[in-house]
Amino acid sequence: MDPYSNDELARLVERRNNELTSMIEIGKALTSSLDVHAVLEMIMKQVDRLIKPKAWSLLLVDETSQDLVFEIAVSPVAEQLKGITLKQGEGIAGWVAQHGQPLLIPDVRLDPRFAAHFDEDLSFKTRSIIAVPMKIQEQVIGVIELINSYDELVFDDVDLSILTAIADFAAIALVNARNFDRINELVLTDDLTGLYNSRHFGHLIEREFLRALRYQTELSLVFLDLDHLKSINDAHGHLVGSRMLSELGRLIGRNIRDCDSAARYGGDEFVIILPQSGKQQAVSMATKLLDLLRSTEFISDDNQLIQLTASFGVATYPQDAESSVELTRAADIAMYDAKMAGRNCVKGYYPIP
Repeated sequence: MDPYSNDELARLVERRNNELTSMIEIGKALTSSLDVHAVLEMIMKQVDRLIKPKAWSLLLVDETSQDLVFEIAVSPVAEQLKGITLKQGEGIAGWVAQHGQPLLIPDVRLDPRFAAHFDEDLSFKTRSIIAVPMKIQEQVIGVIELINSYDELVFDDVDLSILTAIADFAAIALVNARNFDRINELVLTDDLTGLYNSRHFGHLIEREFLRALRYQTELSLVFLDLDHLKSINDAHGHLVGSRMLSELGRLIGRNIRDCDSAARYGGDEFVIILPQSGKQQAVSMATKLLDLLRSTEFISDDNQLIQLTASFGVATYPQDAESSVELTRAADIAMYDAKMAGRNCVKGYYPIP
């Protein structure tokens, strides 16, 4: 005798068809995009379609702190989850991250691992939870957590099986995207300083110039050259000289705006692109950077203090140039004017009438 009625069999076939369709859609997402957020959104959309949780979250393990951070959250309290982190072992998701094992909890009231204070803080009432780890080579890189509110049906083993398979796809998507980003960083950045390389600087300055041209805004460029690097190399060795360049590059990177871009132009030369910035604003920024450089203690391998200074040149579109190439040349000329003036200073480009 058939254990399923016709209606039950129809529902079972429909669910299996939905599962197959969802897996195909997830496979397409994995091969069609390397935008990690877009791929994860697509994967979680399929979770929503198959399991229909009241709320769900995708948390990623921060590579530095190892805390869990909410990457995506769909919930009546999603806005309140922004900025919240979980320690390893904290709550259901934290337990799953710490142990690398999935959990299906039909009633959280009966499980001591449930962090009830989150419900209290967020005015939400959780009943059933599924949480599964996202793992690559046994390393947990995130957790997918589905929640049903108290008036919803509980999750079951079929839901757990589906979500476990989907978590494997999500982990692959995340690692692929991260590897792609790291390869791009190697192509675009300078190994020594962590800033953009000169090739990518050419793309950046052209893009920002076209934007300034289109929106009729100012665009400034700061060119700087480290003073007396040869004497540092002669006195302390080339390894120390290279370390000084590295530390200078990272100092620059930490002290520019998010909208600015800095690159190592070549050797001991650096450039900083300042969108929507006039000459006075750029000169002020360069002066502050020079003051910071003067006040920073750089130490040689044998614990000797090294005083670093640099010569800065500033040029601005539209008054100093009509193209990105002219702007770069003008800033370079201004930097050489600073060197001729005795180094360790900032000069703006002022074309001869």
